[in-house]
Amino acid sequence: MIIRGKSFDFSKVYLMGILNITPDSFSDGGSFYSTQKAVAHAEFMAANGADIIDMGAESTRPGAASVSAGEEISRVVPVIKEFRMLNNDIPVSIDTYKAATAAAAVEAGADIINDISGGTFDTDMLKTAAKLGVPYVIMHTNTTPDKMQKEIKYSQQGVVNDIIAFFKEQIGKAVKAGIKEDNIILDPGIGFGKEYRHNIEIINAIPEFKKLGFPVLTGASRKSFIGIATGKTADKRLFGSMAAAAVSVIKGADIIRAHDVPETADVIKMSFEFIKKDGGG
Repeated sequence: MIIRGKSFDFSKVYLMGILNITPDSFSDGGSFYSTQKAVAHAEFMAANGADIIDMGAESTRPGAASVSAGEEISRVVPVIKEFRMLNNDIPVSIDTYKAATAAAAVEAGADIINDISGGTFDTDMLKTAAKLGVPYVIMHTNTTPDKMQKEIKYSQQGVVNDIIAFFKEQIGKAVKAGIKEDNIILDPGIGFGKEYRHNIEIINAIPEFKKLGFPVLTGASRKSFIGIATGKTADKRLFGSMAAAAVSVIKGADIIRAHDVPETADVIKMSFEFIKKDGGG
């Protein structure tokens, strides 16, 4: 997979740093809401181990209300443009399910579309992603963020099989729309319409998702299931997040999406030593 002129061959595990340009994200809402603070944090992550910067301008925490594409664009595009003036090397991902936002972000300098709906919320998204020709993340969620933790329901086949079925359907639609298979990444959507036990099952099932033949991205960082396990609030879930990241790497995840970049970079490096084919040297 070529991203911003670089080959991402997934012979290593890549780190996607989270940049929430929102006033209301679940763990760091408002911390990087100004363009200046957002760009500074992007620079910090780029300098401390991030391989990709994932910029989002709408909170998708459970219960969050949606914002317009215009509002999203007004928040994120200035950050992308200013960051690109300082760093034209590291890939930027746009975290959005809106085609108009994705197009504006890519035009401003973004390189990847990270769609929490996997192409199900905006009927224009798949054809837009195909036209833009950039890597596209198909994430699984059962419904919109304002409802997803209120309407959790899976078939008798279970959450993992339902996610696999969703992936197969959306991959087919994506390819039909013109998205190249080489540009598809899969994200099982930890915490998006999932109960505690579902999230544990999903991480354990990473090898099953990998069988579909695409890179797998996971994002467990600071999420509520870690709070349930540890009894910690979102701002104190560092060690729980690192444990989830380590297990995800060992299970075969190709990209880890995380808030705490320097710490996660070390966890990825160390965890990867245990799965090297040569036994870690």
